[in-house]
Amino acid sequence: MIYDKLENLKKYKGISKWLDKALEFLEGTELAKLPLGRTAIWEDKVFANVMEAQASDVSEGKFEIHRRYMDIQIDLEGTEIIQVGLDAEGVLDEFDPAKDFGTVICRESVSCIMGKNRFIVCMAEEPHKPGIAATENRFLKKCVVKVAVT
Repeated sequence: MIYDKLENLKKYKGISKWLDKALEFLEGTELAKLPLGRTAIWEDKVFANVMEAQASDVSEGKFEIHRRYMDIQIDLEGTEIIQVGLDAEGVLDEFDPAKDFGTVICRESVSCIMGKNRFIVCMAEEPHKPGIAATENRFLKKCVVKVAVT
């Protein structure tokens, strides 16, 4: 996991080719102007999904995992908490390779408060639970950049 302010994106260049492409996109794009849905960045290796959602209570979400992509999550409007699981202790929903998605049980986690000018990178296979309500206003508009691992 990487958790930081957007102004520090440059510090993370050089970790991987595809992460560098994603960071270049984030540095040169006004994210608030992206349309809802998918925006191609670099073929199937890097793309952005802009979505609107309602944050939920911590007990309602599940820890998700991906194997082919890491997530860069950024709140464009609203503020959420994203938990990152320390260890997966069991499977809730079997991993679906076609969707690159599964859910797991994590008894221990750390919480990151998102909101304006913050980002988090959840590595592939790192359990994370996004969309937890941080304020009474539960509306979220967020950008998730999917970054291929290979």
